[in-house]
Amino acid sequence: MSTILLLGGTGKTARRIAPRLRAAGATVRTAARNGADVRFDWHDPATYDAALAGADVVYFVPPALDLSYGPLALDFIDHAEAAGVRHITLLSARGVEFAPPEHPHRATELELGRRTAFTHSILRPGWFMQDFDEYVFAPSIVADGTVVAPVGDGTEAFIHVEDIADVAAATLLDPDAHVGAEYALAGPEALSFAQVAEKIAAATGREIRFVDPPREEWIATLQSGGVPSDYAQLLGMLADNIRAHATAATTPDVERVTGRPPRSFDDYAAQPSVVAAWTAPSAVSAAS
Repeated sequence: MSTILLLGGTGKTARRIAPRLRAAGATVRTAARNGADVRFDWHDPATYDAALAGADVVYFVPPALDLSYGPLALDFIDHAEAAGVRHITLLSARGVEFAPPEHPHRATELELGRRTAFTHSILRPGWFMQDFDEYVFAPSIVADGTVVAPVGDGTEAFIHVEDIADVAAATLLDPDAHVGAEYALAGPEALSFAQVAEKIAAATGREIRFVDPPREEWIATLQSGGVPSDYAQLLGMLADNIRAHATAATTPDVERVTGRPPRSFDDYAAQPSVVAAWTAPSAVSAAS
């Protein structure tokens, strides 16, 4: 079996992919700045070769909250080719195929397509369901029972991270079956943020409401919470896409790869760990 390197090895997707690969008999090496099998830092190219040593297949996750990584990605790809990697699966994002070629996500996609020494697959998920309990929307849900986003009545086909993990694992375990594939990963239904708030309320028994703030106010709040300015602006543009229903369409790709429909938001909201995240002591006291 292959030795599979998972960049972002402690992150939302890779930490779910790793057990799937191990269960299938693959040798797995997680890579991250801390807490993984091997140390990997995008801004320290000296860590690239040790992470890549003996790896046949790579799960490529761009660095979080960083839009300056383009040259680093090209350097890493060079190192991967020199190390004899035979396949790379890239975690990109929905709609990146329409981004200008200088955008780092799109530039990385195009660079992988130009290489002939290895094959590649591209995963383009939409907004994660887990953004509501693990990331950008979670703090306000816990603190004051609000889902805050400048999206109006726009809708999004939110994708469950476990579905991303299932598709990624398939491409990593059998790369030959997914050569050149570009998978747009979406959930089974488009939901407005008001509908999301209603579903969270039903799952938790808390009063949860949707708040549609001014766009620039929301971006400023992200920045005050530590999100870099350029990345906060990117999130603002992605929110604009939701407002315009640009990523509301469902896609067949999860079922095409896994043989089953994608998980629903109701499936996600019923998970005990998710409900616990929304009903933590701080959440309960804030709601009382």
